Amino acid sequence: MGTRGRPRHPDVLTPAEWQVVHAVRHGMSNREIARRRGVSVDAVKFHVANALMKLGLNRRAELRSWRGVPVDSALRGGQDMSVQLGAIGQIARPCNDIEKAVEFYRDVLGLPHLYTFGDLAFFDCGGTRLFLSANDAPPGEPSCLYFRVDDINTAYDELRERGVQFEGAPHLIHKHDNGTEEWMAFFPDPDGHLLAIMAQAG
Repeated sequence: MGTRGRPRHPDVLTPAEWQVVHAVRHGMSNREIARRRGVSVDAVKFHVANALMKLGLNRRAELRSWRGVPVDSALRGGQDMSVQLGAIGQIARPCNDIEKAVEFYRDVLGLPHLYTFGDLAFFDCGGTRLFLSANDAPPGEPSCLYFRVDDINTAYDELRERGVQFEGAPHLIHKHDNGTEEWMAFFPDPDGHLLAIMAQAG
């Protein structure tokens, strides 16, 4: 007689749990995660509780610094080298109305529109990605600079040794249709302005 229920997943977390954990590591609230994923807040709480239990963690905040990577992630084959910040790979700007912003940057400024995902839009600025996010940030809010690195885990470790106070461990931000993964980790500069390191894997 066969076993009942879902087949055992080969990773420490299920795909749904990984998605929620990545969002928690990105600093999103349960309500934000539920809205983005189109599920209930209770479903998000359920996945968070399961992840904490499986990982032996006690509090949701501990997920921010947990260093786990999915077994099928291209990041697992990362190379080990001394960290050197590369070119700025992305600049984030807040906006009030994503549709108006897309029309302006695409139709008026003529920037190539890469894609829009909900209230997020991305453009190519000669190899540097412009990331627009609809939120209630006040006018003049500083842009976030994202520095490219070859190996995000090595960069994270070395920068921490130099005194950088990261908000959380490197985490998956997005997986493109072609399998390329976007990994990031955020930290403030001495004036409290947000910076990030970013790497692609896959």
